[in-house]
Amino acid sequence: MKLKKALPCDVRGLYQLEQELFGAENFPLSKQSFYYHVRHNLLYIAQTDTGEIAGYVLALVRRKNAKIYSLGVALAFRGSKLALELMEHVMKELKALGFERSVLEVRTDNKGALSLYHRLGFSIIKRFKAFYRDGCDAYLMEAENDGEKLSRTL
Repeated sequence: MKLKKALPCDVRGLYQLEQELFGAENFPLSKQSFYYHVRHNLLYIAQTDTGEIAGYVLALVRRKNAKIYSLGVALAFRGSKLALELMEHVMKELKALGFERSVLEVRTDNKGALSLYHRLGFSIIKRFKAFYRDGCDAYLMEAENDGEKLSRTL
């Protein structure tokens, strides 16, 4: 498995993975959105030796504070610590770009993601009522982009 910055040629695979992972209630990204983010933000993919996209992480950097916008791992690769590896990678990159902190939103019922984000040092700072289309609330979480702290989580 290798992590690399996404390229325009990866958009088709990213979009396919997005459709498999996220229903309409979770505001899945469109192909056009992926093309935009490849050019303007940090979008990393985890790619298998056969070229399959196993996961991705997207961080928005054209703003005052970095925002982890989306993280997705194919069902076949869940439990392999791929999400942790993707998050560690992007947070170190954000730190190198001068972003001291990152924020993200997560469904309050996504126990796996909440566990991962707590492990990475994220703290809940706010709750948004009925944030998602199905009425689920979201937590706004924040963490320092501390490369040394991240290395200790692995």
